[in-house]
Amino acid sequence: MIDFSFETLRRLGLTPAMAQTLATVDAATNTPTDSTPPQWMRATAVHRETVDVHDGTRQHSARCTTRLTRELVDLGSTLAVGDWVLCTEDEHQQWWVAQRVAPLSQIVRRDADGTRHTVVSNVDTALLVMGLDLDFNLQRLERYLALVGSSNVLPVVVLTKADISQHTAPDAVEQRVQQVRARVGHHVDVVAVDARNEAAANALRPYLGMGQTLVLLGSSGAGKSTLTNSLLGSSTQDTGAVREHDSRGKHTTTARSLHLLPTGACVIDTPGVRTLRPDVDAHTLGQLFEDISTLADQCRFRNCSHQDEPGCAVRAHVDPLRLKNYHKLLRETRRDSMGPLERQSQLAQWKSRTKAGRQRRALERE
Repeated sequence: MIDFSFETLRRLGLTPAMAQTLATVDAATNTPTDSTPPQWMRATAVHRETVDVHDGTRQHSARCTTRLTRELVDLGSTLAVGDWVLCTEDEHQQWWVAQRVAPLSQIVRRDADGTRHTVVSNVDTALLVMGLDLDFNLQRLERYLALVGSSNVLPVVVLTKADISQHTAPDAVEQRVQQVRARVGHHVDVVAVDARNEAAANALRPYLGMGQTLVLLGSSGAGKSTLTNSLLGSSTQDTGAVREHDSRGKHTTTARSLHLLPTGACVIDTPGVRTLRPDVDAHTLGQLFEDISTLADQCRFRNCSHQDEPGCAVRAHVDPLRLKNYHKLLRETRRDSMGPLERQSQLAQWKSRTKAGRQRRALERE
């Protein structure tokens, strides 16, 4: 067992459950013999060749050992912000990450080519940030909920730029809040804030307790970095203006980073996600779209696909845009679960259909 101070590491988001895990780790086979005694630290930023780690008192720059790099490659994984790692210092004052503890929670997305990519590890709450300007998009919000849904992380919807909406109409903010609740259900908390105002921290205080870790997820320009600065009480993260015609912002935050809050919690700021493909299976998707799963029992046909069958209870009661989003996510989920041969077969079918379509159009022109 490696000695550590729970109170010191709690400042970094150490939970009792993770503390039990750290207490059972045997590092004798993974730590270099010519180094200082190993210490538990938390990854606060991951770069191309180095990783920033924090010991509860100071931050250090470290490198991964060759052994750990090979182990992660074999697992199809990489270090992520929020990971708990075992670090040692060599005789040249170089810190090394020798071991990573399996995370208790992870938010994972699929890249454009279908490979899995870890966004963050060991997070308690995900603040899904969406602006009350042209950034407001319920279909995209549902994707973020799906992204978090299979990770054992509590989702909270945070609607920013409440000051802008109040200028257009006195009840505009409340109307938007009700729209979100009607779409995602009342089991998900919805909070509207002005991210620049210190009152934002008070509105989110229930999630900012000692030892808690939060992650901010949302599109560029939604106000994630502005909200991070408000929670920190200082201008730590760069912020930028958004374009007037679509309320989209530049990627002022270019890498994920973990920050310690005055309340004793930690917050991870993230860049806007360009490819938002949740890593979920059909069962989890059915739980996230519980209204569709429940209504499906009332459809006339047991194998109803909720597309054009008569007597479909789902189409009769569910918002068409929500149902369209569900079908799209379901297609992506099935595609991600295919093996190489199934993908090849599906590609051949698409090519065959495309070729047949071209031939029909050619005959019609003759």
